[in-house]
Amino acid sequence: MLFAVLPWGVRVPDTHEPGHATSAPERPLLWRKAAITSVIAAVLWLVAFYLIESDLIPLRITTG
Repeated sequence: MLFAVLPWGVRVPDTHEPGHATSAPERPLLWRKAAITSVIAAVLWLVAFYLIESDLIPLRITTG
């Protein structure tokens, strides 16, 4: 999920400082992206948990 969120809002500066990559973003906003990633991962986990616990997707092997 993080690799999907990392490019969001990236802006490359017009002037580059010596020693920095020309593709380095001005403000990477990593804390915001980490929070967004955590929220998306939590929602996906809750959906998977619901589907498994409600037996909509049967994953348990029953014998007998």
